[in-house]
Amino acid sequence: MDWLQALILGIVQGLTEYLPVSSSGHLAIGAHLFGLEGDDNLAFTVLVHVATVLSTIVVLWHEIAWLTKGVLKCKMNDEMRYLIGILISMIPVGIVGFCFKDKVEEVFGSGLFIVGCMLLLTAALLTFSYYAKPRHRENISRRDAFIIGIAQACAVMPGLSRSGSTIATGLLLGNKKETLAQFSFLMVIPPILGEALLDVLKIMNGEAAFGGIDTLPLVVGFLAAFISGCVACKWMINIVKRGKLIYFGIYCAIAGVLTLLLS
Repeated sequence: MDWLQALILGIVQGLTEYLPVSSSGHLAIGAHLFGLEGDDNLAFTVLVHVATVLSTIVVLWHEIAWLTKGVLKCKMNDEMRYLIGILISMIPVGIVGFCFKDKVEEVFGSGLFIVGCMLLLTAALLTFSYYAKPRHRENISRRDAFIIGIAQACAVMPGLSRSGSTIATGLLLGNKKETLAQFSFLMVIPPILGEALLDVLKIMNGEAAFGGIDTLPLVVGFLAAFISGCVACKWMINIVKRGKLIYFGIYCAIAGVLTLLLS
């Protein structure tokens, strides 16, 4: 991988992590077009995912500080209830990560056909949520948090957008758009960091290859993912508020068809 490929893939990761078009699917397509092997680029994948988490923390710093201050009061308040919702949403993806990680990785290595199918499924979800009758519930209940968590767990499939799945599911459940965007981005921080930690442990234990990527492409990819992630996170929050997800549904439908043809 050279620095230009790292720049392009970093930008792709940063933008598509938040836009409802599937970062894993687009990275798989990009790696296929560049002729890159996933196992050889594990270190790069870990770095760009960590970069997008850092961009989330930067953009939503005030919300994270609000949560932290509330939790430190050690009493049941709005902040504590919000955090409990996030923890509940992590249960499904935790189960999938610990119990079915190998099966999921097999699917990742099965070519672009699965990616194309999942992009079409993402398009369907975004379309359904666009035409769903809004109810605008202010607070996300624990039941809804768990169901949204199931949507996030399903989004480990390459091509099925995590943000698209969680936001669309929340809208179909009748939750308020502004609340959903913030909740969707905050709930992904622990799973991504946890997955990155597991990948680092695999590299340290010799279970996976670090890859022969030079320092420059790693740095370029990290910065590209971080900067584009900050832009996309802010942009996506405004897009959700305006209810413009249907355009991403159209994009995913076109991308899904083209990916199936490419496969």
